[in-house]
Amino acid sequence: MKQSARRANAESRRAILDHLKVSGGLRAEDLASRLGISAMGVRQHLYGLETEGLVDYQDEPRPIGRPAKRWRLTPAAEKFFPDGHQDLAVDLIGSMRDVFGDAGLEKLLEARTKAQVETYRNALRGAMTPKARLEALAKKRTAEGYMAEVQSEGSAGFLFIENHCPVCSAARICQGLCASELEVFRSVLGADLLVERTDHILAGARRCAYRVTPTKRS
Repeated sequence: MKQSARRANAESRRAILDHLKVSGGLRAEDLASRLGISAMGVRQHLYGLETEGLVDYQDEPRPIGRPAKRWRLTPAAEKFFPDGHQDLAVDLIGSMRDVFGDAGLEKLLEARTKAQVETYRNALRGAMTPKARLEALAKKRTAEGYMAEVQSEGSAGFLFIENHCPVCSAARICQGLCASELEVFRSVLGADLLVERTDHILAGARRCAYRVTPTKRS
């Protein structure tokens, strides 16, 4: 295989992994449409990724004909996405708890929350509408490895979605990291918006998601 063909093959495989990470389950036809290649070519990549243990599928019943395969990532594919130096973070959290105790760790989390609020408020500066605020926050969080996006929901609501958690291992041993993120989002997005977590990676969901709607007084 020529070098250019190998490069194109690697890029297609990576694009498939990225699309499955962001969208959850997709059919080969869906991926083919997004990537601009044939469904047969996509299936060849998918079967290769399946052999490597990186993807699997569920059969999706259809009114007529055979079930469709809806492909998804396996846990083994997480190695292809940012991990935020999780091993180091886990070790540091354990050491901080040993040295400062739970109360000391809580104070450190409070300081981290305060710093995040300031950073995100600066990122949202000038964003006046709820959608603009959410998109600015998504851009900042994506730069930090969270693969964030904003989707409209209903006439006035939104879903703020994070398709990846680069600090997941640390959050598993320090639940305050996740609790503080909800607090941060509520603070920086403003009192005119209600922010509720609907999906949580630590609870077994594919992603973290937050429903954002106007408060009654707004």
